Amino acid sequence: PLMLLFIQVKCYHEIITIGYRVYHSYDLPWFRSLSWYFLLCVNYFFYGETVADYFATFVQRREQLQFLIRYHRFISFALYLTGFCMFVLSLVKKHYRLQFYMFAWTHVTLLITVTQSHLVIQNLFEGMIWFLVPISSVICNDITAYIFGFFFGRTPLIKLSPKKTWEGFIGGFFSTVVFGFIFSYFLAQHQYFVCPVEYNSETNRFVTECEPSELFQMKKYSVPPLLQAVLGWETVNMYPFQMHSIALSTFASLIGPFGGFFASGFKRAFKIKDFADTIPGHGGIMDRFDCQYLMATFVHVYITSFIRGPNPSKLLKQLLILQPEQQLSVYKTLKSHLVEKGILQPSLRG
Repeated sequence: PLMLLFIQVKCYHEIITIGYRVYHSYDLPWFRSLSWYFLLCVNYFFYGETVADYFATFVQRREQLQFLIRYHRFISFALYLTGFCMFVLSLVKKHYRLQFYMFAWTHVTLLITVTQSHLVIQNLFEGMIWFLVPISSVICNDITAYIFGFFFGRTPLIKLSPKKTWEGFIGGFFSTVVFGFIFSYFLAQHQYFVCPVEYNSETNRFVTECEPSELFQMKKYSVPPLLQAVLGWETVNMYPFQMHSIALSTFASLIGPFGGFFASGFKRAFKIKDFADTIPGHGGIMDRFDCQYLMATFVHVYITSFIRGPNPSKLLKQLLILQPEQQLSVYKTLKSHLVEKGILQPSLRG
């Protein structure tokens, strides 16, 4: 999380600095101060949400934290309102339109960097494999698309990036799908990569130990008849996650590059080559992460839509926070439900 926070702040700084360079001659009051203030507010909100979701038992033991978590959203909203009022008070008659441009600039930058960084953290808590496979797929696609484009490229792909070719685009796609499929196979064999990251309040440490879900248990699949003649196999053993890796790799190679095209168009609009010069020869941090943020959002949507189900561990943590009478009420309701389904005997006493 600390590394992600550093990358997020650096990307935010690079984009905000572009706006400042364009409009600094107008001497807009409080622009930079308010930009950083809003960054602080939004980070406070998202990190607070993460603490409330994943550190519930730890918070339960700290009375001062209970207050902050209980009223977290109200505090976050109050902080944002303070910045909003400061912006209104900073309005200068001759610069109204420009100041609202910069207000929108700041909020769009927050959406691009902070919101999507939060989604990366959410993906990490689902298991390292949901972070490593997508980020590696984007990197693989960048490399293989360049190689195929360098040796076989003839047909231009898009005007925003004259060096991109259809040959590189297609070659990168197939290479990335194969890479993601194989890389997923090796990662799926280790608990450290597939188990959700959970906070152990007894040891005050993050743990990645669990009984791997069905996604990461080897299964036998029938090979389609058309491929049987080619491969000579009727069945094949693989992890179900490898099938999901195809979807992740496909997005990384077909849609992910549009994050780079968007960044190219953005830089052309402001007549700059790179977002910054943080990395000699490669531009700024944002130049390296333009596709990664889009990928992180897709992974989060994919997990919530097709993968994630009820989380017993998270539910238990929430139950432990309840008052004793509330816990007893939940217990009685659950017991009654299990008796009705025939899972528990009616005579069983609790």
